[in-house]
Amino acid sequence: MKGRLHGIIFSYEKRSGMRELTEARMPASVPFAGRYRLVDFILSSMVNAGVTDVGVVLQGNYQSLLDHLGSGKDWDLSRKHGGLRLLPAFADDQPFGGITEYRGKMEALAGVRSYLEGIRQKHVVLADSDLIINIPIQDVYQAHIASGADITAVCTSSVESDADVTFFRLDEAGRVKETLFPLRDRTGCHRSLEIYILSKELLLQLVDECMSHDQVSFRGAVLQARAQQLHIQSYVWDGYAAQIRSVKEYYDRSLELLDPAIRREVFPAGRPIHTKERNDASTYVDPAGVCCNCLVADGCTIEGTVENSILFRGVRVAKGAEVKDCILMQDTIISRDAVVHHVIADKNVVVMESRTLMGHAHYPMTIAKGSKV
Repeated sequence: MKGRLHGIIFSYEKRSGMRELTEARMPASVPFAGRYRLVDFILSSMVNAGVTDVGVVLQGNYQSLLDHLGSGKDWDLSRKHGGLRLLPAFADDQPFGGITEYRGKMEALAGVRSYLEGIRQKHVVLADSDLIINIPIQDVYQAHIASGADITAVCTSSVESDADVTFFRLDEAGRVKETLFPLRDRTGCHRSLEIYILSKELLLQLVDECMSHDQVSFRGAVLQARAQQLHIQSYVWDGYAAQIRSVKEYYDRSLELLDPAIRREVFPAGRPIHTKERNDASTYVDPAGVCCNCLVADGCTIEGTVENSILFRGVRVAKGAEVKDCILMQDTIISRDAVVHHVIADKNVVVMESRTLMGHAHYPMTIAKGSKV
């Protein structure tokens, strides 16, 4: 399949549900699972499927994502021709209003139309950047070709989500009959994972038609409005998939990784998740320290007690400190005799000596990047 599919990742949206985690970055670059960023999962799924050209549509506070992705070298996408292309906003510059936020995927695609014209491959896979998944995209592509569909939409039978998500009703052959949002009664529905495969030719046609009618939403203008004109086929994925669109979802999906069975689904043999490398020394656990049921990255120093938590690279937990049910991002320091439970600490946070911070499993406390508490 190598060279037959082009990837487009949408990383322009800033969701208010992520609160402090997206004050200094876009959702795509939110750290996850000790050493990764959210965008790593869908990007790695594309690379593992042989996709050699990927465009990432950006807008807003994207400096963190630029630093993370760089030239694409860590994903083997640093190439003279094709490879990884970062696409900041440029074509949505209004004559009297300046740069405005994208209102939907079709408007974002119209903003990078010249890039779309230069795509070398016949088919394109569109995906959001806030999806934790490890999916064999080559299987989705083969199913798309075999079905003869205009668009193949990846979905799951799990409909549990409080986020802004799309639902499908399917017929017996798996064809999408209805696209629904919002939806209270989800009986018999499938939840969209916002991964779509279609031809480059159809994509350009849809972009032009939608922009000429000021239609900006892929869900509304394509999946709903053109349901009768297009053959939209489903691909049901019932492996692990999590859309991260709120602090609560981030916290829950992160701590799920402490379950070995879920870790095996997210990180299966043969489909690695690639990320930007950082060379750290091995983690040190003091003989008097405690580290129980945790996911710990390289470069950490643990002298206190850490239980049921995720520690990113370079985290330090001093003597007498107690960390339970927490997510501590890169280079966070928990000082001597501090107590933190149900806390998400962003990068470079310092919890001062003898402080006590208590969140709750249903409402974790979130500390913004670089804070001293």
